[in-house]
Amino acid sequence: MSIVLEQLTKRYDGHAVVNDVSLEVADGEFFVLLGPSGCGKTTVLRLIAGLVEIEVGRVLLHGRDVTHLPPQRRGVGLVFQNYALFRHMTASENIEFALRVRRTPAAERRRRRDELLDLVGLSGLGDRVPRQLSGGQQQRVALARALAHRPEVLLLDEPFGALDARIRAEMRRTIRAIQRELGITTIFVTHDQEEAFELADRMGVMNFGRVLEVGPPTELYLRPQTEFVATFLGKANLMLGDCVPEGVRLGPVHFTLGAEMNALGNPRRLQVLFRPEDVAVKDSREALVWPLLGEATVEEIGFSGSSERILLRLPKLDGVRPLSPPAPFGGDFVLVEASRSQHQARRFPLRQGDTTWVGVRRVHALRNPGLSFLILDDGSPESQHAVRLGGEIARLAHARATILGFGAAGEAGQARIQQVRERIGQGLAGLEARWSPAPLHEAVADEAWRRHYDVALSAPRRNRVEQAERILVAGDLHLLLVPGPCPVPSRVLVCVAVGEPAKEKVLFAGRLLRHFAAEVTILTVVPDDLPDTRERAQKFLEAGVRTLSLLGVRADTTIARGKVQDAVLAALRGGSYEMLVVGAPLAGRDGRLDLRGAVADLVSAVELPSLILRSQERDRRRIPTSSRGGPA
Repeated sequence: MSIVLEQLTKRYDGHAVVNDVSLEVADGEFFVLLGPSGCGKTTVLRLIAGLVEIEVGRVLLHGRDVTHLPPQRRGVGLVFQNYALFRHMTASENIEFALRVRRTPAAERRRRRDELLDLVGLSGLGDRVPRQLSGGQQQRVALARALAHRPEVLLLDEPFGALDARIRAEMRRTIRAIQRELGITTIFVTHDQEEAFELADRMGVMNFGRVLEVGPPTELYLRPQTEFVATFLGKANLMLGDCVPEGVRLGPVHFTLGAEMNALGNPRRLQVLFRPEDVAVKDSREALVWPLLGEATVEEIGFSGSSERILLRLPKLDGVRPLSPPAPFGGDFVLVEASRSQHQARRFPLRQGDTTWVGVRRVHALRNPGLSFLILDDGSPESQHAVRLGGEIARLAHARATILGFGAAGEAGQARIQQVRERIGQGLAGLEARWSPAPLHEAVADEAWRRHYDVALSAPRRNRVEQAERILVAGDLHLLLVPGPCPVPSRVLVCVAVGEPAKEKVLFAGRLLRHFAAEVTILTVVPDDLPDTRERAQKFLEAGVRTLSLLGVRADTTIARGKVQDAVLAALRGGSYEMLVVGAPLAGRDGRLDLRGAVADLVSAVELPSLILRSQERDRRRIPTSSRGGPA
């Protein structure tokens, strides 16, 4: 491998702008690092070049560890967005500069300079100073200068950012041709998806300091594995559907996934992606030979040259939660993006307000759907504890977050929520702010229909247990109670009973806690009158540790005896824990949830953040409260 990055980390003011980045780039490969502005991709390039000191990790170039070498000894050529040419030097002198500082003989410098001027298409312009050259020509000089000392690796930091569209296209062709001719390993940084698709042999998508996915452009576009990559690489229709045998159901449609489904395991819900070009728009149901989503109304039509963009409105699909495009606030419908050629548009013209039949040609199921948080804010000082902790863990978990305000009236409430949004929004993968005039449980229910959420965060002041029950039922989600100011937890106690419902709770706890680098203890309580259950409990806990280890979570186990609440409180007192995780009992057939017993006692007594995990399975009978009061 030409370039190997091992767990690179760089912090500024305590904030990780590059967070545990590991990457390999093959010999002669053109690798594109793609991501939004501020995601850390330029810092990665500067770490490779030696312009920024590495705090943690290593950089290897062609097998050499260059982590602690100065830039001039790394064998790297670097091209910046702003050219960084010496304004008082001619193009030729700029190109020769790297050779001059290396004390290369004059005759060799001139020979190399002339080769490079010809290579970048500037023959005859070597005597011009930068102000006499166009932006594209200046960038060609910068490229030639970076190549002058025959580097082993070429690094390009958004080199076309200051150029117009036509010159950018021309420079892309030039860069690619030169890279292929020289066979030089190249990393190209950009936020432009079209640029990345055109240039890359492989690409890595980066956000908030992390490389989320790596692969060929077509693979990442057609088969992304994370929600961010799916929605960042072009337009995306992303929905959460129900798993069925061999596939997934989106409303009335069953899509067979086959081998793809086998690779996903056996999840209950799946994020399903289909691109605008995968959407079929026809004038009749009979004209569709693909699975039918339904009859839609045209909301918007846009012209984009060779294609037509259409935004379609479908009636609410049972069991489907739209993720992208998001359903508007208060809307009881689903939006779908479609695109079609101008030839198709002429054959079947559409206008805003028309109806049309909509089918889907192809879908892809995401293997690693992202987390989503609903942060509840009633404007009280106490609720700000949940807002602050929610913002911090959403950043760490690369999660989407929505702040839902309630309590204050009208414009005052909306203004307050926007202020909160501005205060915590920096560094979040996605953040929305909404205000609802409805009571808490109705506001949560309405928001949970509009968008899928994994966890709600709340800072209850009174009637803690009753409020928890109402939120859990209204949103069909998990709940993190934040009773006061607290840091992101580093030690967590997960209390579960042995059995099938606890498996999914351990798994979800791992999905969340792995982002904190938290140490976890899994605790189960064995009743004194059932001593023979200890061996079964130990096997269950060991399986839980293995499950968490696959998620990168360090865990140990403990088995206690006696009453659940007494055992858990004793463990909390002796373990320096910063968060408690418990499972809620199964809801009854009517959907009601009763936390009475151990969960209610613990939630009332513990002044630590408490994550209550709701089972995704509903028992078909009403579950009476256990005589022992144990959490499920």
